[in-house]
Amino acid sequence: MMTETTELGIEDDGENSTAVMGSYGSAVWPVYDAAAEILVLWAINQPSMRKHNFFVRQSSHSLSIDACGHLLSILQSPSSMGTPGVTGAVMWDSGVVLAKFMEHAVDCKRLVLMGKNVVELGSGCGLVGCVAALLGAHVILTDLHDRLKLLKKNVDVNVGVLGNARGSARVMELTWGDDLSTEFVAPLPDFVVGSDVIYSEDAVTDLLQTLSQLSGSHTTIFLAGELRNDAVLECFLEAALGEFQIGHIDQTQWHPEFRSHRVVLFVLVKKSNKEIC
Repeated sequence: MMTETTELGIEDDGENSTAVMGSYGSAVWPVYDAAAEILVLWAINQPSMRKHNFFVRQSSHSLSIDACGHLLSILQSPSSMGTPGVTGAVMWDSGVVLAKFMEHAVDCKRLVLMGKNVVELGSGCGLVGCVAALLGAHVILTDLHDRLKLLKKNVDVNVGVLGNARGSARVMELTWGDDLSTEFVAPLPDFVVGSDVIYSEDAVTDLLQTLSQLSGSHTTIFLAGELRNDAVLECFLEAALGEFQIGHIDQTQWHPEFRSHRVVLFVLVKKSNKEIC
């Protein structure tokens, strides 16, 4: 028998449970144990046996993709990939998957972005934030100072020039772990999104601090990650579970033409003080 067991709307069928989390209107699989989640992800997806960069061409200077009734042209800088620590100069599959997931979720009425405030972390080339703006959100796309030039170009080309975007997009510098200006937190965003932001154990603490600062009781977080390093992802999940409810979004809910066994998609909502205690 189906019964609601928590304020998150968890339904239990006796063997498995799903939950509706935050402002995402479809049930997801709750993550309770980081190590167990990693074992399941790698056993089911076997990412090392899957094609790398299926949806992108990182050697190209641009990526064309249909989204929201437009042909978007995302500029890349392949030559920058030789600089240590620089990954945001080209697109990754996780960014394409997250962007198309949002479009599909809006089309299926599982997600409402019209008029919502969105912050994108680690925007890189900016596809996810641009798609959110075309879906009607007011988006702040963020990255480190030396990544902003390419990011601004892509926002101008794909949101500003179109002139008929239902939302808006602007670019701002943001370093994870730093105190946030009032532009980010007054008011707190309705959504925080990020793709390929879980890439280093050293960055986990700062990333989680920023996610915490950006999150209120009404904030929903979507994170898409590449299944490339199980230790890094487990480190993030273990730390995040202390402050966030985490759900694993099944691939059946992704855009049917943009599914990958090398990508995982999570939804996070901040726990109440009572739940943390």
